[in-house]
Amino acid sequence: QVQVVESGGGLVQPGGSLRLSCVVSGIIFRFSSTAWYRQAPGKQRELVASIFSDGRTTYADSMRGRFTISRDVAKKTMYLELSSLKPEDTAVYYCNSAGRAWPWGQGTQVTVSA
Repeated sequence: QVQVVESGGGLVQPGGSLRLSCVVSGIIFRFSSTAWYRQAPGKQRELVASIFSDGRTTYADSMRGRFTISRDVAKKTMYLELSSLKPEDTAVYYCNSAGRAWPWGQGTQVTVSA
């Protein structure tokens, strides 16, 4: 069974940076298209960025240029570099397949506040 474990969140000031990690097990990672999602309090979970099995990446409009998705196939790990963070980026960040097909992990909390 596929399992994901997210980490790297924390409290950061506006304009700061963080690097999130997602370790995936139970699947042939290199053939998988994967994505980061986030859910802010009182809001629906939304797509942040995707990285496909061929290495192509896509981003939600509000994150493009500030966030960078990447992955290390050998480590079965996906990353999300967050920069120029804003208070509205505060959310729990999750990883999953690009089609949301895997069980959700616990996520990692990102709080942007002065």
